[in-house]
Amino acid sequence: MKHLLAVMLLTIAPIAPIVVQAADTAGLANRVSPYPVGETLDRLEAILKAKGVKVFARIDHAAEAQSAGMSLRPTQLLIFGNPKAGTPLMRANQSIGLDLPMKALAWQDAQGQVQLTWNSPDYLTGRHGLDAEFNKNLAAVGGLIEAALK
Repeated sequence: MKHLLAVMLLTIAPIAPIVVQAADTAGLANRVSPYPVGETLDRLEAILKAKGVKVFARIDHAAEAQSAGMSLRPTQLLIFGNPKAGTPLMRANQSIGLDLPMKALAWQDAQGQVQLTWNSPDYLTGRHGLDAEFNKNLAAVGGLIEAALK
């Protein structure tokens, strides 16, 4: 039986490579932030609230990692949205609810630079088969993020 298992594993191994592939960043929009992770999201949150955008949650991934006894460079996620912008997209194709509300991830890279990353409107509408006309419902995010990074 052990011999059979070894043969099966050797047969399957070439089909299932162990090499880790680079992340596919297609569809991600990214800006470098001149601020620390926490301040980057504080600034974005303040702008979102001032514009009437609802902030649903903020998750500190680094703090959660620490609570599990692991380390992670500073990484925080902000979840936000506007039902007036998102509902028409969901009425057109409810699967976009997997990606809405919008999310912005502030994270410190290995060189110590803070990045702010989010899904691009083109990616989201394309992923869910929505007409390009729906990009306008999501396009304001880029401007709000740019304002937060000034």
